[in-house]
Amino acid sequence: MSDQGSLRSTLHQRGMRMTPQRQLVLDAVRELGHATPEQACKKVQEIAPTINITTIYRALDLLEQLGLVRHTHLGHGAPTYSAEEHEHVHLACHRCGRIDEVPIETMDELADKLRAEHGFALDATHLALSGTCRECQAADIG
Repeated sequence: MSDQGSLRSTLHQRGMRMTPQRQLVLDAVRELGHATPEQACKKVQEIAPTINITTIYRALDLLEQLGLVRHTHLGHGAPTYSAEEHEHVHLACHRCGRIDEVPIETMDELADKLRAEHGFALDATHLALSGTCRECQAADIG
């Protein structure tokens, strides 16, 4: 089934209707990989200039409720959205702003420890770790 057909089916099952705006927002997030609402809005407005940021926020909220996108806070400011199949942990350098990605399995040992010791089930799909990247650390040494 196409992405559009899948979204239409998911919405229909929940008693909602498919709108071009919802599909455009989902397409923008998938195309950009990571997108703030403002970045998604700019991308959508390339095709549909009359769509405003409020529509983007509403669509992102609904798409997240449907499990089609997820958000991550990569630091200060707006959350960043990615498609559901785009699972990894973000490493955010608080000095230069660089964002790296590591496999979600990187957190398995911590997740196991949290479950065993605290009964806590970690959802690392929303996780961003803040620190200093290799290049910024090297600049401090050199």
